[in-house]
Amino acid sequence: MRRKIAISAALLIAVLAIGGGLAATHRFPFERSAPPQPDAIPTVPVVAGVVAQHDVPIYLTGVGTVIAYNTVVVHSQIQGQILSINFTEGQSVHAGDLLAQIDPSPYQAQLDQVTATRDRDQAQLVNAQANLARYTQLGEKGWATPQLVDTQTAQVAQLKAAIKADEALIEAAKVQLGYTRLTSPIDGVTGIRQVDVGNIIHPTDPNGLVVVTQIEPISLIFTLPETVLPQIQQQQRKTKGPLTVLAYSQDNTIKLDEGTLGLVNNQILQTTGSIQLKANFRNKTHLLWPGELVNARLLLDTRHDGLTVPASVVQQGPKGAYAYVINADNTVEIRPVTVAQISDGQALIDSGLKANEQVVVDGQYKLQPGTQITILHGQAAEEAAAQSRQQAPIP
Repeated sequence: MRRKIAISAALLIAVLAIGGGLAATHRFPFERSAPPQPDAIPTVPVVAGVVAQHDVPIYLTGVGTVIAYNTVVVHSQIQGQILSINFTEGQSVHAGDLLAQIDPSPYQAQLDQVTATRDRDQAQLVNAQANLARYTQLGEKGWATPQLVDTQTAQVAQLKAAIKADEALIEAAKVQLGYTRLTSPIDGVTGIRQVDVGNIIHPTDPNGLVVVTQIEPISLIFTLPETVLPQIQQQQRKTKGPLTVLAYSQDNTIKLDEGTLGLVNNQILQTTGSIQLKANFRNKTHLLWPGELVNARLLLDTRHDGLTVPASVVQQGPKGAYAYVINADNTVEIRPVTVAQISDGQALIDSGLKANEQVVVDGQYKLQPGTQITILHGQAAEEAAAQSRQQAPIP
């Protein structure tokens, strides 16, 4: 009996095992697992731009120093005590404006003295002329000798000469009196006052009263490499008027003024291999200041239908400059480029790109040739550009 039970249990276990195997190999359709999907190709988000075509100015850039058109140290031509200061430091003044008053009393007294001397000589001349007239009449009648007439004639001439000398002394005294008014010789801006009220000013004082600097107009002296001199000379012969010069702040963010080229210096600086140029500006806004260090841009020419891209498009590699160009299937390729100049955040392309092509502006540091990209727009593009600048490796 026990043997029969054991055989039945073994048969049951075998049947269950065979059924489990069949179930594993023959599942129902709704129980079958889906076939594995291929992994999605990752894309890199970038900010894109378009190659623009328009007229592009060609500049020669250099560094220069602003100099005053005229600078005058106001000296006194006489000695005297300062009675009043009639300007404020940093004030704009015009030619002839009173800057200071020197005590005029000694010079007024001198003028009064020479004026009185002239009046006395004039009175004596009137008397001498009257005597000459009488002696002449007497001489005609034989009652006066010719010697007396000649003597009186000489006295009249002497008094006339004395009056001329008196007039000259009067003019000299007036000039000295005029020097008691210290006036500005030019239009400009006053500097720091060097003499206070009550002090004695002298013609030999080295610092004078004040320095007046003319800043309208104003000049800029800047340098360029001597190799560009033939280009400048050629453009000067080609252009009827003077070449245009732009003045920018040291960080190139603020346009200070626009002027004209005054001259190219007549000698090349052998020590630096550069040439000096001088430009003049109207400076109505007073953004140019004497002694200021600025960037100068000499407008050499204008390239018609030039190709430009944002400066961040141009990357530097072992073989030179290149840019990532976006293909029609949203992949990128590396394109070598030649850059003519970079100005105001725009790069002028000589070769390597075509008008209206799409290029990568931000996000290049994650790219390789053939990389699939996603073009961002609007705020996403701005955020990606900011993040790209933060994560980009430092060159």
